[in-house]
Amino acid sequence: MTTRRGGVSTGPFASMNLRDGLGDDAAAVAENRALLASAVGAPVVRLNQVHGARVVRLTEADAAPGAPQHDADACFTTEPGVVCSIQVADCLPVLFAAPGAVAAAHAGWRGLAAGVLESTLAALCDASGCAPDQVSAWLGPCIGPGRFEVGADVLQAFGVSVAAASTPTATPQAVHFVPTTAGKWLADLPGLARDRLSARGVQDVSGGTWCTASDESRFFSFRRDGVTGRMVAAVWLVM
Repeated sequence: MTTRRGGVSTGPFASMNLRDGLGDDAAAVAENRALLASAVGAPVVRLNQVHGARVVRLTEADAAPGAPQHDADACFTTEPGVVCSIQVADCLPVLFAAPGAVAAAHAGWRGLAAGVLESTLAALCDASGCAPDQVSAWLGPCIGPGRFEVGADVLQAFGVSVAAASTPTATPQAVHFVPTTAGKWLADLPGLARDRLSARGVQDVSGGTWCTASDESRFFSFRRDGVTGRMVAAVWLVM
């Protein structure tokens, strides 16, 4: 997992911005990506993330120069040296490891509610031939439960009514929404993710304790800054 440190970008993108098209200098982004590839030891495959639940299988061809990006929010591979990655600046990155396979998922609230973690887990287990209890999941930095204020539309996406959110014990997911001002709640993305993974049989879940919005020196945060860079969470099988 990268942080915002260690790159060459300046201004609001300082310094390890790994996404182009945001207003950062293209040459700086290219150099930052080269630094990441050097650290990893292989090209890092990027997705065109669309806040959905589509999962794609990556092969060596996806890491070739000029290969088109997939429109998806999760990826997995069984090929050593193929680096699965997710770009984030508040959304929750989730990395998976299974016997002979790895996966990465972009779990913002839309993707999480749409089932991106469940879809990724199913694809990973199918590719690996394993059960969910043989999978390890790691939750990366995201906007934390003390800073992620949402409206009723987010509650509804998770099947939680406004009335249920006022009584946290009403439904299993309601406990992850804490009311603040009128019509607003603080949402716990890592908590929601843990519950959804646990419900599918994943027992080994770690991470999820870092808040991007609260640590300006370490993390980019779109909710905090608006114009900002993107970090990368990556996972791969060692050759």
